[in-house]
Amino acid sequence: MSKGMRKGLTSYGDPGFSLFLRKAFIKAAGYSDDALDRPIVGIANTYSDFNPCHGNVPRLVEAVKRGVMLNGGLPMEFPTISIHESFAHPTSMFLRNLMAIDTEEMIRSQPMDSVVLIGGCDKTIPAQLMGAASADVPAIVLPVGPMLVGHYQGEMLGACTDCRRLWGKHRAGEMDADEIERVNERLAPTQGTCMVMGTASTMACIAEALGMALPGSAAIPTTHADRIRSAEDTGKQAVALTKSGPKPSEVLTQAAFRNAMTVLQAIGGSTNGLVHLTAVAGRRGIKIDLDEFDRIGRAVPVLLDLKPSGQHYMEHFHWAGGLPRLMREIAGDLDLTARTVAGGTLKDYLDEAEEVRGQTVIRSCAKPLKKTGAMATLRGNLAPRGAVIKQSAASPELMKHTGRAVVFESVEDMTDRIDDPKLDVNPGDVLVLRNAGPKGAPGMPEAGYLPIPKKLLQQGVKDMVRISDARMSGTAFGTIVLHITPEAAVGGPLALVKSGDRIRLDVPERRIELLVDEAELARRRAAFKAPPPPPGSDRGYAGLFQRTVLQADQGCDFDFCVPGRVAAGRRAAE
Repeated sequence: MSKGMRKGLTSYGDPGFSLFLRKAFIKAAGYSDDALDRPIVGIANTYSDFNPCHGNVPRLVEAVKRGVMLNGGLPMEFPTISIHESFAHPTSMFLRNLMAIDTEEMIRSQPMDSVVLIGGCDKTIPAQLMGAASADVPAIVLPVGPMLVGHYQGEMLGACTDCRRLWGKHRAGEMDADEIERVNERLAPTQGTCMVMGTASTMACIAEALGMALPGSAAIPTTHADRIRSAEDTGKQAVALTKSGPKPSEVLTQAAFRNAMTVLQAIGGSTNGLVHLTAVAGRRGIKIDLDEFDRIGRAVPVLLDLKPSGQHYMEHFHWAGGLPRLMREIAGDLDLTARTVAGGTLKDYLDEAEEVRGQTVIRSCAKPLKKTGAMATLRGNLAPRGAVIKQSAASPELMKHTGRAVVFESVEDMTDRIDDPKLDVNPGDVLVLRNAGPKGAPGMPEAGYLPIPKKLLQQGVKDMVRISDARMSGTAFGTIVLHITPEAAVGGPLALVKSGDRIRLDVPERRIELLVDEAELARRRAAFKAPPPPPGSDRGYAGLFQRTVLQADQGCDFDFCVPGRVAAGRRAAE
């Protein structure tokens, strides 16, 4: 197999000329023949002025290059799409698959013997893992790292769990405009990803648990010297990957995905992590079984005392020993023979775990933060293909609840009516949002964290049961049922709910039920008319998305990107 500059030659009908021309142009950048004869390590640069989470990427690229060159490789930096959660319209999830395709094709089309994938903000690491899984060139993930905590009036603050908590206080009239503006300047005091166990931190941990990143690299804060050293070590390991791999197909195995599901439950991870893990697995032709995920959650407790499930932040997790230390606590539930890009197996990885005396951030299985895992999967006549609830961040008293449905037809409808003083809503009701799934919104936005109606907030209501076919941020909290599948826009049962219907949630029994008799549901089903597709869906990327995106239980990937799923995926989504 060709290596270095000879790999993947542009087709001119004469391979010798193709190599001659490639070297002629790259020499315009001042490279010597000695440099061009080295193994080539690609470095995916996801820096963008629109992405403050990735503000340290230039320094990381510099350190990766140093690690590559110190170990005899030639680093070649290249750009890909960069997605920031707060700057992507209509939602970052809408663009995740585009970034995955971009990453895959850049790896596939350019001559590199291995690649370093620098990512962080919510959808970037999932997209990079998806692209790397499909391209199957030796790859290693380098997270950008979490930001440091903020401080306000003697309290530690973290984006974005405390963003939501304090904004709720503002909506309830407990904080005025001047004070919430001061808080706004304290919530994200440095560059980097959210410093709570949101989706960014979750996916950094997932990459490490899968064996696709170096031990301990998930939790190192963005600003720390350790982060720079980790980048240099990543460059060093990327050179080793050019010689003997392993390739993603040798790391991303059934055992690796089960390990990642176990870690996802134990860290109190984001519900988004399940969708992304499903998408990455799908690229390898591996199915994530929601029932198996639930069984893992019943057996493996939450051990990480981190917001939003607990109290601490990512920098505290780092100083407590990071993911290697946590995984050692659950070693009996992991497949320690799984390979990693660090060389060797997961057992070798755990042998490096640091024992930090007196730390309380990482709990033992004997004294867990929560007795069961972060998430439970639900089924019932409202979610025949499943739904998910982050029980570790929910209200215990609402785990079994029956209430009256208050239905919002869309995100826009919810925005227009949620704070209307005339809204017929009570604390015991169930807020229902539909047409916010992959096709309906489009892009399955993080709208599942429906705000508590203002008039109830002012009465002191802090939580309600909320259900939707949308997602929510991993930084969010509350008794919220998400990813109801199939979504309403394709005729899922959520489309049949009417305001005033009774809905029963029973998390211990893993059920979510619409308490309407089957004859009435059949009448409603016969009268169902699919909503019109979102504006702009007749062309371009939006059209591609609308035609080919899969449902949440299939990872919301494009059907044509999943081996063997094109025809079957379209039938299932329809």
